[in-house]
Amino acid sequence: MKSIQKGIIFQDQKAGSRQSAAFPGICALQSGRWISTFRTAPEKKTTRGQNVSVCWSDDEGKSWSPPIEPFLPAVHAGKPGLFRGGYCTELPDNRLAIVLCWVDHSNPELPFYNEETEGLLDTKIFLSFSADEGETWKTPVLVDTAPFTTPTPITGPILVHEDEWILQFELNKHYYETEKWLHSSVLMFSSDQGASWPDYHVVSHDPEVFYWDQRPGVMRDGSILDLFWTFDNKAAVYRNIHSRRSPDGGHSWEELIDTGVPGQPAQPVDLVWGENLCAMVYIDRTAAPTIKLCFSRDKGASWTHEQVLYEHRTSASQQYKKDSMNEAWEEMGKFSVGLPCTAKTRSGDLLVSFYAGDTTDHTGIHWILIPAGQLSDSVS
Repeated sequence: MKSIQKGIIFQDQKAGSRQSAAFPGICALQSGRWISTFRTAPEKKTTRGQNVSVCWSDDEGKSWSPPIEPFLPAVHAGKPGLFRGGYCTELPDNRLAIVLCWVDHSNPELPFYNEETEGLLDTKIFLSFSADEGETWKTPVLVDTAPFTTPTPITGPILVHEDEWILQFELNKHYYETEKWLHSSVLMFSSDQGASWPDYHVVSHDPEVFYWDQRPGVMRDGSILDLFWTFDNKAAVYRNIHSRRSPDGGHSWEELIDTGVPGQPAQPVDLVWGENLCAMVYIDRTAAPTIKLCFSRDKGASWTHEQVLYEHRTSASQQYKKDSMNEAWEEMGKFSVGLPCTAKTRSGDLLVSFYAGDTTDHTGIHWILIPAGQLSDSVS
């Protein structure tokens, strides 16, 4: 039986424009190729010099292509912008689709987050396609997210559910808007392969509790399980990961559930054996940052059989007591490990990627592969 394998996709540079690598995405193709996407920048918090990189492995992570930066800066509504993140999906016709997070860069001096208003720089979604497994890409085109006109940061890749594509993002508020920020997680639906997105559903919208960084995944029974990093804005504390399930591909939703698991989740992965069995990878920051794995047999309501996949070298927690949203953003900006993402390989193995490094501005992109046999033994 194969054992758990680990490696590095991209090693951070000691100086220059790629010191900080973060916001990873991972996609395992039916051909066997693994596609990694991530954002590089001179520093984690800066918007200067940021770009989306793509690289791939054809030997299950033993070696990786040099990263390419195929997406040139784009202009929207007369404003120059840079791409901050991107996530790939393999489509039924074997093309790749990537959703890209575009950020206004017309004033490079402005930080991404406005501490005075809790607003974001103008943020839009672009879409691009590849017909050669990620080696070349079409020019990205803007996605019309009407009726939503506020900043719309993406939260993960397009999901394919039967004949629909599902776009995922969250709502922030405009940079200088003084009204209270009311966060929402949204799914949009396309039945014409991304040409239009006429239907949508607001999955979460609470005036005090932010169910942010949603991570939806399509399950074998056709349902969608959505996981949320949960922040109580009134108390300025993180709550346990919450889950919410849609029995019909995202068009209606059951109640939110407290999973009892602390931390920030990746997209859940439906496993190939056992009724209603799925896996969740997450980062637990209650102590030293640790990437963990657990399993659910009740459609995401509860989770058991916790396992540690990665322990950060520091012994200290990277979370502290907060009094406001601004302090939460400041804390996030200092994380040096996190944002796990997941994919299932053609053989049923669980592929995980995340960013990690010794300091905030010196992080690389890592991968872990948990073989299907070990997943089965973990819950048998």
